[in-house]
Amino acid sequence: MPTRRTSSGKNNKKKRHAAAKLGLSLQLATASTGLPPLRHFRRWARAPLLENADVTLRLVGQAEGRALNRAYRHRDYATNVLTFAYPDQQPLSGDIVLCLPVIKKEARLQGKSLEAHLAHLTVHGVLHLQGFDHESDDDAELMEGIETEIVSKLGYPEPYTQLPE
Repeated sequence: MPTRRTSSGKNNKKKRHAAAKLGLSLQLATASTGLPPLRHFRRWARAPLLENADVTLRLVGQAEGRALNRAYRHRDYATNVLTFAYPDQQPLSGDIVLCLPVIKKEARLQGKSLEAHLAHLTVHGVLHLQGFDHESDDDAELMEGIETEIVSKLGYPEPYTQLPE
């Protein structure tokens, strides 16, 4: 089920550090070409980690993305990223679902490379896994600021920069 920020997410004073260990499984549940290599997903998922984690990153098609969003968020459309945290497991554990057709369309409409958008949404999902959310304006501002810092340090353009109309 998608996560909500717990007190450990917003108020966590720990700093992100490269020492956090990541167990990462990448599942390709949809046909796609031109995806970045696994090492890129690993780098993106490790960047926002505050603690050790075991993560499954699943890239899905439109039908699976829509079914999961309908079942767990009661919204009948495919969304770009869903995060499922398993809070009772140590180390931190969860699944992040990336809906590739939605992400490709968003990247195209926003004038971003697919790689930059995948990097951003992977970071976004890992932050959700750790309890961050964007339910209120303050929470959204905090999360977007963290995402922007991390994505920029990874060498990609700021994810929330608006294109000129």
